[in-house]
Amino acid sequence: MSAGCWPVSPLLAGWCEDPRVDTPDNLQSLRSPRLRPGDRVRIVSPASPPSREGVARGVERLSSWGLRAELGEHVFDQWGYMAGRDEDRAFDLNSAFRDTGVRAVITTRGGKGTYRIVDALDTDALRRDPKPVVGFSDITHIHLTVWARCRLAGLHGPFADWSEEWSGAASADALRRALMTTDPVTLLRDPAEASAAASMDGVATGILVGGNLDAVRTEIGAGLPSLDGAILFLEHQKGTGLGEVDRALTQLARSGALDGLRGVALGQFLGFEQSTAHPALGGWGLVDVLRDQLARLDVPVLGGLPVGHGAHPPTIPLGTEATIDTATGTLTLQPAVA
Repeated sequence: MSAGCWPVSPLLAGWCEDPRVDTPDNLQSLRSPRLRPGDRVRIVSPASPPSREGVARGVERLSSWGLRAELGEHVFDQWGYMAGRDEDRAFDLNSAFRDTGVRAVITTRGGKGTYRIVDALDTDALRRDPKPVVGFSDITHIHLTVWARCRLAGLHGPFADWSEEWSGAASADALRRALMTTDPVTLLRDPAEASAAASMDGVATGILVGGNLDAVRTEIGAGLPSLDGAILFLEHQKGTGLGEVDRALTQLARSGALDGLRGVALGQFLGFEQSTAHPALGGWGLVDVLRDQLARLDVPVLGGLPVGHGAHPPTIPLGTEATIDTATGTLTLQPAVA
C-alpha cells in the first residue's frame, strides 16, 4: 500500500489522495476549459431532491446557450430528506467526473446530505479531466473537498432547479459568462447588506476559499483545506441566530483554521438586519459579532457582498486568485475556466 493510502469504507473505493496537497506553497489553481456551444453538461442532485418543473426550466435555460444538458440517473430519487441513497448520489457525481465528454457538473439544489458523500468523490478523475462544479449552500462541501484534494476551481452559482423569480435573467447571464468566457468577475459591496458595516480597511490578495458558514465549520477535522494564504469567503442562510454565527466563528478560530488568512470576504447573512441589536443580547447585532471575531485576525475584511442565499444570485469563482479592496468596495476574481 502506497504512502497516504489506507483501507476505508466501500463508498471510498476508487480514490486515494496525497495528504501533502494542503501545504501553503501549493495554492496554484487548476482551471477547467471554458464551455462552448455543443458541450455536454451533467445535472446531479448531491443534496436534497429538486422539483421536476424547476429542473426542466434549468435544462431549457442551459440549452438556450447551446449546451447539451443531461440528467444524472438519480436526480429525482428521494431517501428521507435527501435526493436518494448516499451511494446513488455519489454514483451520479463520480459518473459525471469520469465521463470525459461531460464539461461541467451543475447541481440541482442544496439542502442536506452532501456532507455525507464527499469522502466518496473521485477527485483523481477531476484532476485528470478538469470540469467545474456549480452550486452553493450545501454544495460548499464539494467545493471545499475538490479544492483540498486537487486544487480545482469551482463556481458558487445558481442551481439547475431553476426559478425565474428567484434567479432571473441577470443570474443566468452571470452563470453563462462564468462557464463560457474567461472574463474576470468583479462584485461591488452593497451597503444595504447586513454584513456591510463589518468591513475593516485594507487590500488583500489570495485564493478565494469558502462558502456557506455552517458548511465550512462542519468540515473542521473532516477535510477543511488549509486557509494559509487564502481569502475566506463566508455567507449565512436565514434560520439561526447570532449565537450560531458566533459559535461557528469561534470554532474556526479555536481549531486554528483561520491561521495565515490574508483577508475575509463576507456575503449575505440573511435574517439579520443592520438594526438587529437587542437589549437581551447586550445591544449587539450581527455587525458587532462579526467585528468582534474578525478583528482578532488583523486582516482586511470586506463585508456587504451581494452573494449568498438571496434572490438573483451572481456566480463567483472559488479556488482562483481574488483581491478585496475595502476602499473601492470590490471583490475581483480571476475566472474558474481557461
